[in-house]
Amino acid sequence: MIDSMKHLTIAIILTFFKYGIVSLSDFDQQPPDAISTINNKHYQFHNDYDENSFNDGNENVDTMQSALNRGPYFDISASRNVTALVGSTTYLNCRVKNLGNKTLTWIRHRDLHLLTIGKETYTQDQRFQSVHNPHTNDWSLKVLYPQQKDSGVYECQIGTSPPVGFSMVLSVVEPITTILGGPDMYIDVGSTINLTCIVKHLPEPPPGIYWTHNGIEINYDSPRGGVSVITEKGDITQSYLLIQRARPSDSGKYICVPSNANSETINVHVLNGEHPAAIQAASHLQIRSFLLILVSLIIGITFGNNR
Repeated sequence: MIDSMKHLTIAIILTFFKYGIVSLSDFDQQPPDAISTINNKHYQFHNDYDENSFNDGNENVDTMQSALNRGPYFDISASRNVTALVGSTTYLNCRVKNLGNKTLTWIRHRDLHLLTIGKETYTQDQRFQSVHNPHTNDWSLKVLYPQQKDSGVYECQIGTSPPVGFSMVLSVVEPITTILGGPDMYIDVGSTINLTCIVKHLPEPPPGIYWTHNGIEINYDSPRGGVSVITEKGDITQSYLLIQRARPSDSGKYICVPSNANSETINVHVLNGEHPAAIQAASHLQIRSFLLILVSLIIGITFGNNR
């Protein structure tokens, strides 16, 4: 049985040689070393990684060198529009990169007036000051007690050759408070008094608005009842004072008082069946009567003295 197997094996090998399936050189090759193969692949991987890392490093160095060679430049993410309230200190913020030994100045476009050089105030108007924050590279123009005349274009300028600048627009506004229907409002007894106070031109909405009636702050929880206020805040803030079932005692002076703006007054007249025109006519009649009496007295005194 064993001899038969040997003969079969020899026959198969001879057949492989005959048809070129195998050759003697195949038996001279050693099987690859698995560990050596893994190490070679590992080595190749790290070679590739190190080369990429080295290239990335070069790119970073080139980027940094390019930034340094670029010289001073502005961070243009800062807002170019600043709104300030009359009398309230404001700042125009200018952020500069790579300033180095260059000098930064602030210029007012209206009259091309030089305001500051570096940290020093150049103008005689000491309301303008330069403030430097070394941690953020911010160079801010501080304006004390701004007035509406200070509105306009200001430029933060770097002393390169030629100079480069970053322009900003300052708007100094004075809050305006109005009450619709003023200065006098006529209301029928039993109707609803609706006073609308509008506040605009503020950098931010007023934290609060309160109303007074004849010098006394209105209590919305008073026993009188039917008194409420609704305030809508925004670029334009509106406050609505609602008084239901108006009474003659509700007549008088109402004042809208924003916490960070001027107040405004309206006179409310609650009519008990009268007509405003009739009231005004009666007032004119009273004034006319008073003037006639006054003229008569003057004439009487003048002629009496002449006698």
